[in-house]
Amino acid sequence: MSNMPRILVVEDEAAIAELIEVNLRHAGYESVLACDSRAAQREVDERLPDAILLDWMLPGESGLALARQWRANPRTREIPILMLTARAEEADRIAGLDAGADDYIVKPFSTKELLARVRAVLRRRAPHATGDAVTVGALTLDPSTHRVMWNDAQVKLGPTEFRLLHHLLRAPERVHSRAQLLDKVWGDHVFIEERTVDVHIKRLRENLCEAVGEAGASAIETVRGVGYRLSAQALSAS
Repeated sequence: MSNMPRILVVEDEAAIAELIEVNLRHAGYESVLACDSRAAQREVDERLPDAILLDWMLPGESGLALARQWRANPRTREIPILMLTARAEEADRIAGLDAGADDYIVKPFSTKELLARVRAVLRRRAPHATGDAVTVGALTLDPSTHRVMWNDAQVKLGPTEFRLLHHLLRAPERVHSRAQLLDKVWGDHVFIEERTVDVHIKRLRENLCEAVGEAGASAIETVRGVGYRLSAQALSAS
């Protein structure tokens, strides 16, 4: 079995799929092609890829629906998904991110940008596997097991939300601007827009609310005009 990162490319336009595959291969990745959602699901069922390049517009089931399906499945929840689409409007970007995409690439794109984004999501795929667990009030995050617990309830998070919560927990009550969160959570990924932070904060709140109710969502406060902070008081009162 190859040790190269395995990238699943879900793209129905043959010319684009071939271009992506050639560039991935030259960059040292193992690429697997799927032309529709059924073929993509077969590949994922057979072997989990390290990342997925997913076209929005596919025959039959859309890439958007496929992303939601994979995010809802514990087996595929943490696979990085980069959405490929010709839709460039902000509402479309938000829809893609809300569906579970970790990144959003607008066609036409340069192959250099595509490879930079792939490298970035692979670097961010697993949070630091070392380090002590962090506990603030009722909430505990353990990097070594990639587990978040609210008292006795487990909180299921995607990889980006896990990193975001980890950063907030390490500095409770501190206000973090969107730019600071991009720098610390997304690193040197210069293509990400600040609006993306809002989408992932919203998703993180929904994850917490799903696990423990409104108390979870209220633990992350919006500081208007500045950014976000984790409320140690809210967590301690739970």
